[in-house]
Amino acid sequence: MDVRNTLTFIRRMSSTPVRKAVVPVAGLGTRLFPASHAVKKELFPVVGPDGIARALLHYHLLDLDDAGFEEICIIVQPGEEETVRAYINGPDDAYLRRLEKYPALHAEALRMRSLGTRVRFAVQHQQEGYGHAVYQARGFAGGEPFLLCLGDHLFRGRETPPAALLTDAWSRSDGRSVSAVNRIGPADLKGYGTIAGNRRAADAALIEVSLIIEKPDVATACQRLRVDGLGDDEFLGWFGMHLLAPSVFNILERMIRDDIRDNGEFQLTRAQELQRAEHGYLALEMPPGARRFDFGTPQDMLSALADFARG
Repeated sequence: MDVRNTLTFIRRMSSTPVRKAVVPVAGLGTRLFPASHAVKKELFPVVGPDGIARALLHYHLLDLDDAGFEEICIIVQPGEEETVRAYINGPDDAYLRRLEKYPALHAEALRMRSLGTRVRFAVQHQQEGYGHAVYQARGFAGGEPFLLCLGDHLFRGRETPPAALLTDAWSRSDGRSVSAVNRIGPADLKGYGTIAGNRRAADAALIEVSLIIEKPDVATACQRLRVDGLGDDEFLGWFGMHLLAPSVFNILERMIRDDIRDNGEFQLTRAQELQRAEHGYLALEMPPGARRFDFGTPQDMLSALADFARG
């Protein structure tokens, strides 16, 4: 592809509306065992500020629907599609009639039925890492950019939902992937992919990424993962939501073919760093009002349940 055709392709990609979203829920939920052995952790009940108890996954579907995503792919383990689909489709007609005496719950059940028609599934047959799970959505993405969000996190924005902020940033990305990031301290580095980069002069929240490292140690982060405008003990780590250009699937395919692993698994962060090196990569710093609620460990879940219910 010559330079002119490349520029044309980049402009076309950045102007492509983002219609599709992917939510991986194929993990084993080991840190929430034994409860996760009986009920998939993404189906754990979470009470919202409105007092309605929904499954964790349910909130993702509502948020993505509100943000205008037309198609949603849920990545599951073998044998889980039927269980997850049964929840998403909502109650049968007899139960639906029982809910008529509870208008808010009846309306919720009807919306669930509507959402169910737009959900697709992909199966991760082996537990080979987060990047491997994402790769299973290649057919669903069909060469389009897509929003990827962690299945065991929930996201909220004070004024604008984080997903909407990312899709807006995509329109300014020249077709490059954009990941949401937020400020973390040294003690948090062990849990997140972390970036280095420089802010755009006219758009300080948008960062031209120069390096991505998964779960760096403090010394590495202090030496190599700096972003202008941060304090000495501040870094920018993954928020749990990415808007990915479809070239990530070609990179994941190469990683799987060539058996490029980190800690025995095919990691998405490695694919993102390779994508950055080949195509460029952006990060969007979330505003102070944006919050993520992590349900990944018992301690995280306890605090997230209380904070989320308060709104």
